[in-house]
Amino acid sequence: MSGELIRIENLSKSFGNKEVLKNVNLQFNRGEIFALIGPSGVGKTTLLRILNFLETPSGGRLSFNGIQLNGIQKTDARRRMSMLFQAPAVFNDSVFNNVAYGLRIRGADKDTLEKKVRNALAIVGLEGKERQRAMTLSGGEAQRMAFARAIVYDPDILLLDEPTANLDPANAAKVEEIIKRIRDERGTTIVIATHNIYQVKRIADRVGILLNGELIEVNSRDRIFTVPKDARSAAFLKGEMIY
Repeated sequence: MSGELIRIENLSKSFGNKEVLKNVNLQFNRGEIFALIGPSGVGKTTLLRILNFLETPSGGRLSFNGIQLNGIQKTDARRRMSMLFQAPAVFNDSVFNNVAYGLRIRGADKDTLEKKVRNALAIVGLEGKERQRAMTLSGGEAQRMAFARAIVYDPDILLLDEPTANLDPANAAKVEEIIKRIRDERGTTIVIATHNIYQVKRIADRVGILLNGELIEVNSRDRIFTVPKDARSAAFLKGEMIY
C-alpha cells in the first residue's frame, strides 16, 4: 500500500427527514481491500453510491488523490472508478461485447480493446467464452463477467456492493479469489460492502463498521475481530445486536 487515494470528511446524507449517514470521516488507501460492514439499512450502499457519484451528499467533502472534488474533477474521478452491484446488468449481446462496453465508451482502439477484454476474461476464468451470448451464462458466470467489465479499463478503485450475496458457496469462493487477484496483480483499491463476516475475515485488510448511519470504528481486520475499540463493534461481530 502506498498512501491515501480517497478521503471522506464530515460526510452526511439525508433522504427527506431520514438521516442515513452522519458525519462520516474515512480514508481509503491505495491497494487495500476495505470492507464496510453493518446491518441492513445502515448506509453501506448509500456510501458506495456517493463514492461513485450516483448520489450527492447532503454535507461534507470528498477528495480523490488529494484533490477536493467538484465539477469536472468529479467526471474525471468517476472515469477512474468502477462499481459492481449485487445483481449484475447483462446486455443481450456476446460476452466480449458486454465486457468491452467500458472501453468502447472511452474510445479505445481495436487492438487495445481486444487485448484488455481477453485479459479481463482470463482473470475471472471466462476465457474461451468471448462469443457466447451473455444471457446464457449461469448466475455465477454472469457475476464474473460483470467483474471483467468492471476491471477491463484498469480503474484505480473498485466498489463492490454485496458481490457474492446471490451466489452459491463455490461461486462465492471464486469471486473472493478474483477480488484478491485484482488487488494483488493490479494494485486496485477495493471497497466492499458486505454482510458476510467470514468473507471479511478471508479477504479484508481494514474494516469499517456502520451502525445507524455512523461509522463507529475503523480498524485492521485482525484487531477488529480480536480487540475492537468500541463495545458496539464487539456486540455486532458476536451477533448480540438484533436489528
